Amino acid sequence: MTTVSEPAWLSHARMLFGTREAAGAANNASILGWAKLLGAKVLGMAYNADSVPWCGLFVANCLRAAGIDLSAIKVAVRAKAWEEWGSNLRAEYLAPGAILVFDRAGGGHVAFYVGEDRTHYHVLGGNQGDRVSVMRLEKSRCIARRWPKGVAVLGKPVHVGASGVPVSSNEA
Repeated sequence: MTTVSEPAWLSHARMLFGTREAAGAANNASILGWAKLLGAKVLGMAYNADSVPWCGLFVANCLRAAGIDLSAIKVAVRAKAWEEWGSNLRAEYLAPGAILVFDRAGGGHVAFYVGEDRTHYHVLGGNQGDRVSVMRLEKSRCIARRWPKGVAVLGKPVHVGASGVPVSSNEA
């Protein structure tokens, strides 16, 4: 029997679980290091403080670490920029590592799909409670499901229970 492994970018994201913003005016050197590696050309801006929303930065960093081409993204730091990146993926074909884009008051949020229950997607993302974490976001808020172009989708939807995973309503 063979098992399907998860995509390299999701494995990388899991290694960063728990990474937090620095308190107050300080900055987490790891988060700023991701920005430096990606540069203003990919991020679409000079990124110099972890108090600036960093969910898009997190996604870009994980994809870059897996060797995924990010040249087609215009402003990777902006969550909703991921809405048009890569290939569309229908909800019934979701697999761990899919890039999900969500609407929220004042902007958007982007994170990696790790599972779902009846009403929420479970996502691993950055800037969720000011850290890399897994949270539940309402399926009705999802505006895009994406996968890197030219990369085979590994796996299928993962149905999990809702207990123990916090629900997020605003990832700002």
